[in-house]
Amino acid sequence: MTRVLKILLLIVAGTVVVGSMGWVSLLLWFTLPASDDIRTVVAAAYAAVTAGALLFSLGRRRFTGILTFLVVSFAAALVWWSNIEPSNDRQWLRDVAKPATAEIDGDLVTLRNIRDFDYRSEFDYTPRWYDKTFDLRALDSLDLIAVYWMGDAIAHTFLSFGFADERVAISIETRKEEGEDYSTLAGFFRRYELYYVVADEKDLIGLRTTYRDPNEDVYLYKVNVPKEKIQELFLHYAGTLNRLSKQPEFYNTATTNCTTNLVTNVRAIAGQVPFSWKMLLSGYFAELVYERGALDQDLPFDDLRQLSYINKRSQAANGAADYSQRIRRGLPGYLNGH
Repeated sequence: MTRVLKILLLIVAGTVVVGSMGWVSLLLWFTLPASDDIRTVVAAAYAAVTAGALLFSLGRRRFTGILTFLVVSFAAALVWWSNIEPSNDRQWLRDVAKPATAEIDGDLVTLRNIRDFDYRSEFDYTPRWYDKTFDLRALDSLDLIAVYWMGDAIAHTFLSFGFADERVAISIETRKEEGEDYSTLAGFFRRYELYYVVADEKDLIGLRTTYRDPNEDVYLYKVNVPKEKIQELFLHYAGTLNRLSKQPEFYNTATTNCTTNLVTNVRAIAGQVPFSWKMLLSGYFAELVYERGALDQDLPFDDLRQLSYINKRSQAANGAADYSQRIRRGLPGYLNGH
């Protein structure tokens, strides 16, 4: 075996060892059912003992014991992690307290638990939920909303369905418990359940443009697809709402997030959608939709993006009865907000 090959094997082995040790430590920290202090002590103790044993083995050039310990602990942690079950029965934050469901009766779909909060700030609001019946025959438009808060590569994406002058937005998010904050890392470890927020646009969009501090940058794009496909997509979302109300699922930062779930719903009604790295780096997802011909093609994407920025429109229309029409007025694809 050449020296170069030995070095490569050592690098690979070291990466695997350190990676497995780090994964188990993070799993203990994010998932162990205990207080923050206990989880910190247990995760730090595991990492310290494992690192110490690894250094001791390196010094003595005897690796059987430490490798056995790593394999057994990793396997045990993997089995434990795989058996963690999602639940709809927790002490949820008020903004995700009620799961939306759909009742379908021919062309009529009744959505229950639509969110329309009265915000004074991001965390100071009056909860308000309502039910509404929509006529599928009036469903004729679809919008993609992209929300940015940490650069161009990452965005939160969601859809808004237009029933003539009425609109309902559906955003795929994490369902957090009381006292729980969002963490990208925690999202890899079955920490959050998956939650479909069904809401008025002035709630979902206005929260981000007006009440979060700092404000997030929101872009609204009209999606050009046949009316029949929009209706199929809405019905698939409705079916997902009902399934999640009975069979909860976990959110995953990489594989089961806002954009990947949006794509999953689209694939259900459009067949195979070719994979692209822009589905993972969600900040570029709107550009991918443009490249595949589903956004306005009259302008280069950079110009379309600039014209689709709606923060000032949203802030000016805050609280207005015709909020949805006012934020669209003058946008590409819309005349007078319709």
